[in-house]
Amino acid sequence: MGMEPSLVYFLLSFLGFIIYSDQHTNITHHHDYCVLGAGPSGLQMGHYLSRARRDYIILERNSGPGSFFNRYPRHRRLISINKIHTGSNNREFNLRHDWNSLLSDRGDLLFGRVNSDFYPPADAFPLYLSLYERELGLRVRYGVDIGRIKALSSANGKEYVLTDQHGSSYFCSVLLLATGLWVPQTIEFVGSDLVEGYESISTNPEDYKDQAVLILGKGNSAFETAQSLLGKASRVHMVSRSPVRLAWQTHYVGDLRAVNNEVLDTYQLKSLDGLVETHLEEIAIAKRTEEGRRRPKKDKLYLTLKKYIQSGSSSSDARAEELSGFHIDNFSMRKPYDRVIRCLGFKFNFSIFDRSASPPPSENARGRLPAVTAWYEGKNTPGLFVLGTAAHSRDYRSSAGGFIHGFRYTVRAVHRVLEHRHHGHMWPSTKLSTSQLSSWILKRVNEASGPYQMFQVLGDIILLQGSQSRYLEEFPLQALAQFASLSGHNVTNGLIILVMQYGKKKIDYLGRNRAETDWTRAWKSNFLHPVLYYYSRLPTEEEMRLRPHGWPLPRPKAIHHMIEDFLTEWDGPISHIQPLQRFLKYCVQNDLRNFYAESCFRLSLTHRQPPLSCRYGYLRGQGLTQSSQTGQKAYDTAVEFPAPNKDNPRDNSAFTNYLAQAGAPMSLGIKLDL
Repeated sequence: MGMEPSLVYFLLSFLGFIIYSDQHTNITHHHDYCVLGAGPSGLQMGHYLSRARRDYIILERNSGPGSFFNRYPRHRRLISINKIHTGSNNREFNLRHDWNSLLSDRGDLLFGRVNSDFYPPADAFPLYLSLYERELGLRVRYGVDIGRIKALSSANGKEYVLTDQHGSSYFCSVLLLATGLWVPQTIEFVGSDLVEGYESISTNPEDYKDQAVLILGKGNSAFETAQSLLGKASRVHMVSRSPVRLAWQTHYVGDLRAVNNEVLDTYQLKSLDGLVETHLEEIAIAKRTEEGRRRPKKDKLYLTLKKYIQSGSSSSDARAEELSGFHIDNFSMRKPYDRVIRCLGFKFNFSIFDRSASPPPSENARGRLPAVTAWYEGKNTPGLFVLGTAAHSRDYRSSAGGFIHGFRYTVRAVHRVLEHRHHGHMWPSTKLSTSQLSSWILKRVNEASGPYQMFQVLGDIILLQGSQSRYLEEFPLQALAQFASLSGHNVTNGLIILVMQYGKKKIDYLGRNRAETDWTRAWKSNFLHPVLYYYSRLPTEEEMRLRPHGWPLPRPKAIHHMIEDFLTEWDGPISHIQPLQRFLKYCVQNDLRNFYAESCFRLSLTHRQPPLSCRYGYLRGQGLTQSSQTGQKAYDTAVEFPAPNKDNPRDNSAFTNYLAQAGAPMSLGIKLDL
């Protein structure tokens, strides 16, 4: 008599499970680099490790990349800008306005291939990450859920051991944490058990029809939730410890974005919705069962204060004397709510770390993030680096390091640190004649995306070496005192640091006098603009620590602000280029202007040291030949300069001529596009 087909299927499945478990249990893997998490920061690091041909593996507990975006944001619209049309074909410039693409050597591997919406749907991002992983051939192992991380002593310091759900171990010389923030942030208070979480609420507006809703929090997730309810809920109230902060006022992309702020209108125009401030630790949520004449009994939730809740009293069936409305007859939130929703954001998952491997919580962000050094290595955990959103403690509320368009550059900086530390490769640099400096600086301020997005955090370092200079891009400014050990370069004769930054003054950013236009008052610029710091020597660690409040760097020997520009194009002959030339002349103690061959001939006869452009141009058989119409042409160019051809960046002869006529040195071989 044969077996039942269902029994045969069960036995075969069970046997297959035993074989699979046996193959994946107690196996030991060794890699130089382990990347934990296949989100955007993990894949970004994977690209650089793969390009450098390093021994690495990316471990992901889910079945595909970017799994966070399969669930969040709950209402399925991203607030990261996807600006595809900029009027330019310059890849580097366009990344200033593309907040979703990762960096690669492929000019076509951009988020715009997946979706073209200005605010794209969240479902598009995992699709883009899958495309990125597949086309770059990154080494990702899915279904590996790491439950424990511990550190072991080794000859080179520490080695990290990651143990997965099958008991297999991954030994790594360097551990790169790219897990992001996914643990919901909670606050314990009386009645917190009655609160629903953002991670589990219904996203169907019909489920809130004619209901009064209280939302705890005033971040983008809270306002995203409130906005989805406005057309159905009877009233929406929001409460948090701080007043709402608007991104267009603070310049911090993590603050409330305009795309989510419709509830501000209904609040200020008195249409039943509102915002209130109080410490959430001091509130209590009380439940009372109320019975109406025409309605059945129904539980209602009241917001009250902890001080009114009698000791030992539970949050259920609260007495009238325990409600704030009993003590204050005009208490703002005295009416009951049908639902209370917690939208307080997310925090880092510290639970998987053994004590030997856990970085401490950061002092800012209320301990939600791990503490890291200025080069993103975990404090007290050498060889463990934190990538992406989880590393935002370095620039929390001050730059874009917690978001894709910011941390794609900090990940690249971490890789450069690793390349020098473990493989002896110096930080990439460009060797320039000092006479080329102003041209190269103008190129960077007009197209570079890294310093533009990671303002005040990443900056370009210019090492002055007499007639030559070294130009290093996007170094972490807070690690400046460790510059030599992190980059492999030494400061021998002074340095200039190029930083993008906002003004420090609190102003009305929509007021009449919000922008500065007079180049002689460039230091009063309020909006994003380039600032150059000149030091005769490398600042010390103490000087970095004692720098003025709000400054990215210590006080320099000389500083130069380039006047803010409405178009963010710093190419004006009078307002931008000539002041830059004068600043550089002071720093290098040499005239960096271009001179015609005739002028170089006279200067060579009358000066022991003619200008650099003569020494490296005319005296080497190169130089500009002057004609009778040259002076008038130079004047006409300065008066009416044709803008650079951004549609065809390789045809920038007008820009080249303009720089020369304005006194900015150009040299053969300098390209104005990528």
